[in-house]
Amino acid sequence: MKAIQQIFITMFLLLATMLVACTESSKVYRIGVSQCSEGQWRNKVNREMQAAQHLYDTDVKVEIVQAHDDTQLQIRQIDSLSESGIDLLVVAPSEAVPVAEAIKRTRQKGIPVIFFDRKAETDDYTAFIGGNNVEAGQTMGNYAVLQARQVTGHRPVVLEVTADMNTSPARERHQGFAEAMKGHSELDYICVEGDWTSDKACEIVAAQIANGPFPDIVFCHNDGTATGAYKAVVEADCEGKVKIIGIDGLPQEGIEYVLLGHQVGTYVYPTHGEEIILLALRILKHQPYERENTLQGMIVTPENAELIALNSRELIKQNDHMITIHDKLEAFSGLYNSQRKLLVGSFVCIALLLVALIMAWRAFLQTRKTIRQRQVMNEEQTLFYTDASNRQLRQILVGQPDDLPPPRKQDVLFAEQLNEAIRKHMSNPNLKMDDLGDEVGLGRVQLYRKVKALTGQTPVELLRQMRLQRAYALLTSTTKTVSEIAFEVGFNTPGYFSKCFKEQYGKLPMDLRSEMTD
Repeated sequence: MKAIQQIFITMFLLLATMLVACTESSKVYRIGVSQCSEGQWRNKVNREMQAAQHLYDTDVKVEIVQAHDDTQLQIRQIDSLSESGIDLLVVAPSEAVPVAEAIKRTRQKGIPVIFFDRKAETDDYTAFIGGNNVEAGQTMGNYAVLQARQVTGHRPVVLEVTADMNTSPARERHQGFAEAMKGHSELDYICVEGDWTSDKACEIVAAQIANGPFPDIVFCHNDGTATGAYKAVVEADCEGKVKIIGIDGLPQEGIEYVLLGHQVGTYVYPTHGEEIILLALRILKHQPYERENTLQGMIVTPENAELIALNSRELIKQNDHMITIHDKLEAFSGLYNSQRKLLVGSFVCIALLLVALIMAWRAFLQTRKTIRQRQVMNEEQTLFYTDASNRQLRQILVGQPDDLPPPRKQDVLFAEQLNEAIRKHMSNPNLKMDDLGDEVGLGRVQLYRKVKALTGQTPVELLRQMRLQRAYALLTSTTKTVSEIAFEVGFNTPGYFSKCFKEQYGKLPMDLRSEMTD
């Protein structure tokens, strides 16, 4: 018996060795990405990097973490990524000085570091890629001068609301804008330091309007903070009297605001996540590359906003298709590897089957006695259940079918679970379909098919409809502002929320609120 066991163990080890050999494949580079914060602009970069994983000849695995504007959290995340065995680190520092030490520790491990969009206070990095923030600030400064020349009857006032000056983009955008203001004695230039939040920008602009001098043009360092400036203008009943410009130029943010008339201009600050991955591969494969890589931007005005929006939406659609193709490629790759393992395993299993037949025959001989004993036990159980008194006792122990809960349909259970998941995460503007799929135990494709079959809508359409229904209820039952309700139900901006609300109900949120007060 021991000899047979030794043969079986030997064959099992042979199978394991062959399966491990089958899993060996070409090099897959792991690229860790440390994003300083979230938002529409950074989410777009992330989607582009993920779509580029299979765009080039070399396989890449992109791992993205978010620091949520928490510098200490980003430092811990950078250390964790560098300890996890990544081949290269891409980082957009939250603050220039504190993050420098974490970058130094990463470089000491021999890991290349690419600064993206922002830099830390260190020269020990491999490469930089991003837009030219000085040029962006100067371009918008020149545009602000053109807008100021249209002011008549008084001396124009230009107000700059900066972002957090501890970050390199804020300092560089201010530098460019301030240079554009030099030599224009015909206007008054005011600069007030803020941060990257719309609430702070709203506070600064509101104070400037109230205390003077009244600003004719307001420049914000991104379109997100520009929404705060617009809010202050609307609340002060000065809409149309103050011209707002920003930077980022995303299709559903800055470009949309220009189309709606909330801003008179923005600057498309480029993302190009696929260029980041290409630069990373050149570094990892020891190919020639530039250390400083500047991405080109462009200005958006009411005259060209519609055309740029159309092109941007098409690019986003193509990028989403790339992500879908990437997911399918991963699925096919997994299937191929599984089939290859199955083929090798089949040959080994033939040998194992011969050993198993020998062992089964021996086991059959040894268990004949046990079978006889079980037959005796079965006869005793038959007598127990056929006896009338024993049947009554069995009913007490087992219970009656009526005591069980009534069955429920699987579709009803799924709908309740999905409804609960959506309401639980509705306020999260960055909610992804993968997150909902995890909540209900389905993959992205399965979730899409299930929801489409039950409701006739895609998961994204269902989520937006439930958000708008919730917003309708809040508008008619609370005194919250439109902006508060928009953020509560998961919209990034009040302007985009109002547009979606009108498409759904045929009226703006403020029109509905006005009807309620009439």
